[in-house]
Amino acid sequence: MKRRVFLQSIPALAASMAAGSEPREVMTVRGRIRAERMGVTLTHEHLLANFNPHTEGAKDPVDYGRDEVLKIALPHLARIRDLGCRTFIDATAVGLGRDVRLLRRLSEQSGLNILTTTGNYAAVEYRFLPQYVYDSSPEVLARRWIDEWIHGIDGTDVRPGFIKLGFNGRALSDVEKTLIRAGAIAHRETGLVIGAHTGQAVAAFEQLDILEDAGVKPNRIVIGHVGNLVDPQVQVHKAICRRGAFIGFDRQGGPGDAQQVPLVMALLEAGFAENLMFSADISNAGQMKKNGGQGYAKTLTVFVPKLKAAGANDDVLRQIMMDNPRRFLAFVPKKPRR
Repeated sequence: MKRRVFLQSIPALAASMAAGSEPREVMTVRGRIRAERMGVTLTHEHLLANFNPHTEGAKDPVDYGRDEVLKIALPHLARIRDLGCRTFIDATAVGLGRDVRLLRRLSEQSGLNILTTTGNYAAVEYRFLPQYVYDSSPEVLARRWIDEWIHGIDGTDVRPGFIKLGFNGRALSDVEKTLIRAGAIAHRETGLVIGAHTGQAVAAFEQLDILEDAGVKPNRIVIGHVGNLVDPQVQVHKAICRRGAFIGFDRQGGPGDAQQVPLVMALLEAGFAENLMFSADISNAGQMKKNGGQGYAKTLTVFVPKLKAAGANDDVLRQIMMDNPRRFLAFVPKKPRR
């Protein structure tokens, strides 16, 4: 099937799912929606990410114009919507420039369902961690995140749709153990799932051990960026999937596809289609301009066609792009203890 034909088929695939979906919800920046309205979903993107260290940003916050960001981002969001995408997961963690007012405006003007996050990000050697994370117990830290679920984020009524945590990929440090334990507490009280930046995935099994010990099911976590893991036999990927977790191939549309496509195809051959999710992890205007300005569309216009050429069929791609994100993110909302 040619690329254009496949892309044109996506809205039809979305419609075919709606009839039998479970009565669960996801939380977007504009409020709750039924899970079947998610449709084709990009599971790990950024509409605005500020990679200045937290200490610098706290002293001298970056002053950017929301109108300027809107002008840059909206055409890219309009394009993926035209291609059939309906839900966009903004994985910008606390400390990386999360701006829920901007996200709501972008959602309203693009027509996309957009989800934002709570949680903290310890990756990149802790550059973006505020001091309060080091000073907090898992219970105290989780309460911050739960409060955003109860009361809204930064003085708004926007509530998080998931918990974003960032790890460095090595054996978990003490502060990273605090993060994952806090994630378990917040998940149990809110129902929100956990998206983990895990680098080379060495820490994935520790995370899963801690979560399971805390009573959290592995299918409530996605281990991100596993496409970066050099493992031609996909033994680590398979082991994560066997635990029941989702894994994210979420940096696509460039030279790395030469490694990622065979990894994905090997996992499909091994029967792990139900564990995979795709996205491009675009984080700034410069990345939007690369590859001929493909931006967020790279997953749909570059990566998916490569998988089609390698033998992936429409049913499998529908499962990865629609069914899996819905099963992962949808939940029966809880009313946390105040």
